[in-house]
Amino acid sequence: MTATTDGSTGAVDPRAASASRKTTESTIAADGVLAAARRAAERSVEHLLGRQDEQGWWKGDLATNVTMDAEDLLLRQFLGIQDPATVRAAAGFIRGEQLGDGTWATFHGGPADLSTTIEAYVALRLAGDRPEDPHMARAAGWVREQGGIAASRVFTRIWLALFGWWKWDDLPELPPELMFFPKWVPLNIYDFGCWARQTIVPLTIVSAKRPVRPAPFALDELHTDPAHPNPPKRPAPARSWDGLFQRLDKALHVYHRFAPRGLRRVAMNAAARWIIERQENDGCWGGIQPPAVYSVIALHLLGYDLEHPVMRAGLESLDRFAVWREDGTRMIEACQSPVWDTCLATIALADAGVAPDHPALVRAADWMLAEEIVRPGDWAVRRPRLEPGGWAFEFHNDNYPDIDDTAEVVLALRRVRHPDQARVDAAIERGVRWNVGMQSRNGAWGAFDADNTSAFPNRLPFCDFGEVIDPPSADVTGHVVEMLAVEGRAAHPVTRRGIEWLLSEQDAGGGWFGRWGVNYVYGTGSVVPALTAAGLSPSHPAIRRAVDWLESVQNDDGGWGEDLRSYSEEKWIGQGASTASQTAWALLALLAAERRDTVAVTRGIAWLTETQQADGSWDEPYFTGTGFPWDFSINYHLYRQVFPLTALGRYVHGDPFAGRTPTREGV
Repeated sequence: MTATTDGSTGAVDPRAASASRKTTESTIAADGVLAAARRAAERSVEHLLGRQDEQGWWKGDLATNVTMDAEDLLLRQFLGIQDPATVRAAAGFIRGEQLGDGTWATFHGGPADLSTTIEAYVALRLAGDRPEDPHMARAAGWVREQGGIAASRVFTRIWLALFGWWKWDDLPELPPELMFFPKWVPLNIYDFGCWARQTIVPLTIVSAKRPVRPAPFALDELHTDPAHPNPPKRPAPARSWDGLFQRLDKALHVYHRFAPRGLRRVAMNAAARWIIERQENDGCWGGIQPPAVYSVIALHLLGYDLEHPVMRAGLESLDRFAVWREDGTRMIEACQSPVWDTCLATIALADAGVAPDHPALVRAADWMLAEEIVRPGDWAVRRPRLEPGGWAFEFHNDNYPDIDDTAEVVLALRRVRHPDQARVDAAIERGVRWNVGMQSRNGAWGAFDADNTSAFPNRLPFCDFGEVIDPPSADVTGHVVEMLAVEGRAAHPVTRRGIEWLLSEQDAGGGWFGRWGVNYVYGTGSVVPALTAAGLSPSHPAIRRAVDWLESVQNDDGGWGEDLRSYSEEKWIGQGASTASQTAWALLALLAAERRDTVAVTRGIAWLTETQQADGSWDEPYFTGTGFPWDFSINYHLYRQVFPLTALGRYVHGDPFAGRTPTREGV
């Protein structure tokens, strides 16, 4: 018998006693996790500060797949500029990525990919590997089993056509007269996403010229039947979209044979001017490798020799995409991410308790301020009256600032106490105004352009690889909404339209699709903090569904993971080996939904602290970044550092903007 709270006596309910013990044990466990989280955050802060460049920026390696390396060797072969050291180093990297069955995948732990395997195989043959070598024979055998070169993607067959290993007549046509289409005509170049646009324009010249360099060897071993390398295929029904575009392509092949020479020459010159006008100061195009490669080839075909300033700068820029590793191998980055990495690192350090006027944060702010883009780019085609004021992803990319980077840079700058606050405020105001002006008609935001939603580009036979348009996405929209809320614009109609769109896009399971990160864990981790920052209660049905979904897909080890196959197979949604970045994304959503003291959060934080390495970093071989959903995947090497630190910081210190009252409504 024991006394009750009102002084009477009665029996103790064993269920209540058990619950009390569990609560006490949970509190003790949480207290231990909090202490561990503080220590882990401190180690992570020290690690991240040590990685800052003296100019103020951070940049982690950006790993994709070996097609970047293979195409670099093919380019050098095409231009006649191979050197033994580069070939040896690139081949070493490509061999090191080969799987046991002789194939190559596009992401760590992923399935074999036909086009990647073909390009890697050809690159190794250029490096001197023999078809009878065991690793080569396994690769060639697998390629034949999958249908040979004929079953590969268009871009792979274009590279092979440059050396006569494939017929140009057996490739989709892409005429340079496309340059003459006004912006209101379907399939004009501005209907394509900026990354596709920058690639397609030079490829119109390549398609028109149809060059063939002498092949140093045959590739019969990659055909199912070398005598008939391109077996006929049954066309799609004429009344279907695919059938319509297949027949359009046949008509364009006929046009290629009879195109007026004068008109074609003018069209190619227009494409060349477009390319040259968009070359960045450092020689690259758009800060990404593929457009640079094809632009160099296109201009070379038009007579630009390798010593021409445009060509020399372009080739030098390509060398800057190379990462020379300690083992002597050479990896090519498809892109470089200093602005993105720097704003995310600034947010992580500030949220982990680093003083807002810390020299590292001030240096980062100075560098980001200097990277602001204040001149119009291609985005102005759809928004001609909008004043510039955004940030790009890369070191040099003034033509293509992006909405996502701009939102995150604003959020980062707001965390820094800068000695010239007026300068910071002015840059933020321009960035906010530009982002607001880039809102699409449906109330959401894409990455680079407004209303880039045409249904036609994806239907072209030429476009069989990845996304070629830039429609609004939940993750970008979430970041913009969060930024607008922090800037005191949560109640403004622009923000409310973004919120309404986000609520309408929630998946039936409770998550949001992740366009630029893998996948629903990323989308949900981006949207929930935005919605709560904008004033939605954690008890809102959308927030509750998101939280329930995240908790339901937590792994047994306490972490979260999602495989890239979730883009193509529903059974993988929210499923995969635990990773540091994806665990952090889930935690950021749960913390924003005021679930800090739940078992799910405690287990997630514990997983981060237990998997941290001695130097304060995390290891993450899995790819958690997205270039094109499923088709092109990215391992951002800094994601595994910045996102866990942000989650740990908010667990220990809380969200720095939580409870902030909106103060202004102007845009």
